[in-house]
Amino acid sequence: MDLKDKIAIVTGGASGIGLAIAKALHARGARVAIADLNAASASETGKALGGFGERVDVGDESALVRFINKVERSLGPVDIYISNAGLGVTDGPGWGAGDAPNASWDVCWQVNVMGSVFAARHLARKIATRKGHFVITASAAGLLAQIGDAPYSATKAAAVSFAECLAITHGDEGLNVHCLCPEGVRTPLVEGIEGGAQGLGGYLEAETVAETLLSAMEAKRFLVMTHENTPGYVAAKGQDRDRWVGGMRKLRRMLVENLGRPM
Repeated sequence: MDLKDKIAIVTGGASGIGLAIAKALHARGARVAIADLNAASASETGKALGGFGERVDVGDESALVRFINKVERSLGPVDIYISNAGLGVTDGPGWGAGDAPNASWDVCWQVNVMGSVFAARHLARKIATRKGHFVITASAAGLLAQIGDAPYSATKAAAVSFAECLAITHGDEGLNVHCLCPEGVRTPLVEGIEGGAQGLGGYLEAETVAETLLSAMEAKRFLVMTHENTPGYVAAKGQDRDRWVGGMRKLRRMLVENLGRPM
């Protein structure tokens, strides 16, 4: 996979997994544009990686399209799009599956799902003509569930489904689609919830996740799981959904007993 002088956009690219992916792409010769809510970090990171960076709310279609247009004008046609920006909330103090306020559900939907939809609407066919790559960071929560965060679980599951739709619809046109589904990774997203279920498989460094992704991109592999136990969990869920739900209920009880909360 020759990335020399390829143009990449990484959303949520100023920290965590996004930053690690952006650095890994640049190390292989790509020029990277960074979209992030942190304007200063986005600008600094983008300049260091051969491109530029700006504050962008990916849940705002007009703002995201303005950024994409600027990248195309300033750097050239986009070869790689990393839809990595994401956020989680919690189910709230009552810890009921529907307890999170509407605002939390709305922002998770806009960022975790529509951010990818907006980008694909503008770029999927263009990138396909260049045999490029479109990556959606969906989380293992999208394949399984994140106990204690129904908005995150539901929207990440939707992100997995949209990634599948992209691959099915545009794969024959040349678009390489990758759905990145890590479990626990040492990023700001997990600060304060380290004792939760997402860390049962251990926490990986963001750089390890980035290298796993790039290997999958080179192999043109759609589903990218980073933790060795994830495939087994996914298979068990698919084979017997009732048993899997029962096991997750047991795990939730254990977390509440040990932590006083489910995450």
